[in-house]
Amino acid sequence: MTDFETVDYFFDPVLVPDPYPYYDYLRSQCPVRPASPHGVVAVTGHAEALAAYKDPAFSSCVAVAGPFPPLPFTPEGDDISEQIEAHRAEIPMAEHVVTMDAENHSRTRGLLAKLITPKRLSENEDFMWRLADQQLDTFIDKGSSEFMADYAKPFAMLVIADLLGVPLEDHAEFRQVLGNEVVGEVGASDTVAHNPLVWLDDKFREYISSRREHPRADVLTELAAATYPDGSIPDVEEVVKLATFLFAAGMETTTKLLSTGMRVLGERPDIQRALREDRSLIPSFLEECLRTESPVKSHFRLARTSTTLGGVDIPAGTIIMLLPGASNRDPEKFECPHEFQHDRRNVREHVAFARGPHSCPGAPLARSEARISFNRILDRMVDIRIDETVHGGADDRSYTYDPTFIMRGLSDLHVTFTPLT
Repeated sequence: MTDFETVDYFFDPVLVPDPYPYYDYLRSQCPVRPASPHGVVAVTGHAEALAAYKDPAFSSCVAVAGPFPPLPFTPEGDDISEQIEAHRAEIPMAEHVVTMDAENHSRTRGLLAKLITPKRLSENEDFMWRLADQQLDTFIDKGSSEFMADYAKPFAMLVIADLLGVPLEDHAEFRQVLGNEVVGEVGASDTVAHNPLVWLDDKFREYISSRREHPRADVLTELAAATYPDGSIPDVEEVVKLATFLFAAGMETTTKLLSTGMRVLGERPDIQRALREDRSLIPSFLEECLRTESPVKSHFRLARTSTTLGGVDIPAGTIIMLLPGASNRDPEKFECPHEFQHDRRNVREHVAFARGPHSCPGAPLARSEARISFNRILDRMVDIRIDETVHGGADDRSYTYDPTFIMRGLSDLHVTFTPLT
């Protein structure tokens, strides 16, 4: 039996398959309490998470890396705001919007609003309907699928590529590199293999620079010409980093949402039947997928000033670890929190997409991708089941999850089905 007091949340593989008993244990002790040997304070309560997401006393500078590496300075006093700013560039991912605070964050989010407009989202949704069928066509006749590789990953990747205006003629290259479908010399670089963000940076730097010099009537030109809310023109590198982060984050979260939804359909014929008969239930079903298996496993914040959270004193310099998967199963907020209820009344109150200034800007996109996908999946498949030759029978089910403290998601998902003609 795992000793939850001493287990290392970040590196112990025992928590990867099922972290929820650990979350429950922490919450039963206190919804805001120290956890793991790395000096973080875990937030497992729903109300406490909402408060932390919205409290300006917490900086997002450590949003991704958390306690790794350690802070590049020793916190001093009850207000370390000046220390954070003096050392911000030394903190991992400092160039990306997810780690920005206050004015810089608002400014960059304002730029984002000009990139992802209602018109662009509508055009992108038209693309999604076509893409869903194209992707299903690649395996539908087999009656079986490794859903991650066959559908979830390529679909999510090509949707964000289309949203950001990647030319159609480049889609195959993106798919080969980011989907690990290596053909010829494409994707052969060790740098790409270990850090695809570098490859994305190079591609979008090339796109943006080219469109600024030679504008065209396309989305990439709109991206290159976008200005901050005050009318100032961002550096090419600032636009590149925003596009790159959107691409990577949008791909990962949607892939995990799609795989969770497909797993539930395969395990629950009753829910599959209900959604097939009434497609208006799909949005609530997807919210319950987000609640029960939140794609982002942990968000981190750094207390810039000494404060309190849930009645617990938080000294300046403390790193708090927000655990959406724990907050979304808080029995104080959600009745029978470990049960999957596809028509749960208050399901949209989950925090899978965070809250406050850093709420996920791609949430509407992810919801659209999943809604369209499952409409077409249900149109074209019946009797969707988990492949028991791979994942075991209902009483002995086994799944493999990505071994990371940042994201929560399946590594693979094998299903069988009967194609509809």
